[in-house]
Amino acid sequence: GGLPVGAYGASAKIMDMVAPAGPVYQAGTLSGNPVAMAAGIATLRHLDEHREVYAQLEQKAEMLARGVVEAASAAGVALSCNRVGSMFTWFFKMENIFDWTSAEQSDTGAFAKFHRGMLENGMYLPPSQFEAAFLSAAHTDENVRATVDAAKAVLKSF
Repeated sequence: GGLPVGAYGASAKIMDMVAPAGPVYQAGTLSGNPVAMAAGIATLRHLDEHREVYAQLEQKAEMLARGVVEAASAAGVALSCNRVGSMFTWFFKMENIFDWTSAEQSDTGAFAKFHRGMLENGMYLPPSQFEAAFLSAAHTDENVRATVDAAKAVLKSF
């Protein structure tokens, strides 16, 4: 794992609303930590200089999402995937998931079985059906193929 680092910005009028200057409280474990901020700035500079990272993430995330959905289809398991860029979630339901009501209709028992099986195959996914998974620039095509292969094995056991 790595340090989750984020940044946001807005006009001075909006930023002056954020504590300590304003009434909107915002905090996090690493908020204002000099090492975390230096790492965040270095990451943002790197991404600005290497914009191809986004296209690479898009390609890998598509390969992973599609590969697992195809593995489920081949195993006769109802599975869909919602994905935006490198953030995704698999749902054990074929219909489109577009809000909480449709998401809660997915088969959380099947997700739990899938999660356990993936864990037994060395793949660490978010433990809740309602959490998103993320790829990073550190994930390789080989990592993606290994994850799809693990999913194929797990889904065959359904």
